[in-house]
Amino acid sequence: MDYRSFDFSKVTTQQTDSKKKETTLTTNEPTISKAKRLELAEITEVVLQLVIDEITDEMVGGDDEEKNQIRRTIIRILNRTLGERDVYLSQADKGYIEENVMNEIFDFGPITELLQDEAVNEVMVNGPHLIFIETMGKIRQTDIIFKDDAHVMRIIDKIISPLGRRVDEGSPLVDARLPDGSRVNVIIPPLSVNGPVITIRKFAADPFTVQDLIGFETLDKKMATVLKAGVRGQLNMLVSGGTGSGKTTLLNALSSFIPGDERIITIEDAAEVQLQQEHVVTLESRPANIEGKGRVTIRDLVVNALRMRPDRIVVGEVRSGEALDMLQAMNTGHDGSLTTIHANSPRDCISRLETLVMMAGMELPTRAIREQIASAIDVIVQVDRMMDGTRKVVKISEVTGMEGETVTLQDLFVFEQERVDKNGKVIGRHIPTGVVPAFMKQIKDNGEQLSTRIFTEPEM
Repeated sequence: MDYRSFDFSKVTTQQTDSKKKETTLTTNEPTISKAKRLELAEITEVVLQLVIDEITDEMVGGDDEEKNQIRRTIIRILNRTLGERDVYLSQADKGYIEENVMNEIFDFGPITELLQDEAVNEVMVNGPHLIFIETMGKIRQTDIIFKDDAHVMRIIDKIISPLGRRVDEGSPLVDARLPDGSRVNVIIPPLSVNGPVITIRKFAADPFTVQDLIGFETLDKKMATVLKAGVRGQLNMLVSGGTGSGKTTLLNALSSFIPGDERIITIEDAAEVQLQQEHVVTLESRPANIEGKGRVTIRDLVVNALRMRPDRIVVGEVRSGEALDMLQAMNTGHDGSLTTIHANSPRDCISRLETLVMMAGMELPTRAIREQIASAIDVIVQVDRMMDGTRKVVKISEVTGMEGETVTLQDLFVFEQERVDKNGKVIGRHIPTGVVPAFMKQIKDNGEQLSTRIFTEPEM
């Protein structure tokens, strides 16, 4: 039986059961070199083929005893294969092959150990022999390899087939979500000249809280207090930042402040927002099917959400014409909505939002768009990834209205970088600007109390 015909889809959820397993291969010095891995990959492929010829689909979906039976089969076939080829391997090398074959059957092949390592935030497969990870905000290359492009494609198929997605020359890119919530992007030739590329953004099983972010020095207690009052006081907030700056992490933390008795609708391309409240409806967009039909966009879902009697709408990210529908929702009684946007500063955020509204296809005058933005958005929270890999809230800015043709902003808190120490760590502090925001009345009317001193005094 050829491994390409084996029904791997029955076992892909096994990865979620083992995600808590702690591994250290990615954080310590590698125990097996890349050259050695390439050599062992050949034997792994032979053993995998022979094992699949002996086992059945039912065995791979079974309990621990059946998994142990498969492991015994792997060891027996491996020893027989080595004897037939007159090859000697150390016990460590045999154990490496055994685990690789188990990972090919039950998990996601060579990258299984990376997905199980809680220290790894992102896994990037740039073709079969270039696998990178991000840990602590820094990207580095690993010694892990795939055998070839076909091996990468086999793992891609294992990842996306159970999710009802496909990737081929006619549809060479796909966004998907693993059962544990991790976000997956796949792009293959002819769009990728490096061969098949996989990018997996992992998310913690337990999302970071605001207290965690204070501990990481992403923001300070005063900023957290203001943001909590803003969310509970039904301010409309945008979390703005670049790729990998921590926008979704911060959005998750802010959403925890939404009262539990409110109905929340979340809308995303791939569900990442992890709300802890009970009354949550999660909506996810859908790509077109093989006939090019059935596509459901974020914009479609935003429009539909307005008919679902939401108290809050949380959009994972606005990136197209849905920005107009989101603004209209915010301007028609859906206060306290949250979303993220790609932008490098609060001012850039306003400009990008304006551009996204134009993508809705409505011939709106520029001033009308800016008036919509000024009326809908109350607060912009800007997050950046610093040179040392840490994430910081660098500004909390209030949208105050219009002056002529310009949307006006005022900074309430800023991060002031002081220096970079000898270890490359960014040293600085969050400081209030002394400006008391105009939204104080709104949050007070919604039952939140906030002292003006928090904006004017340097220390709490």
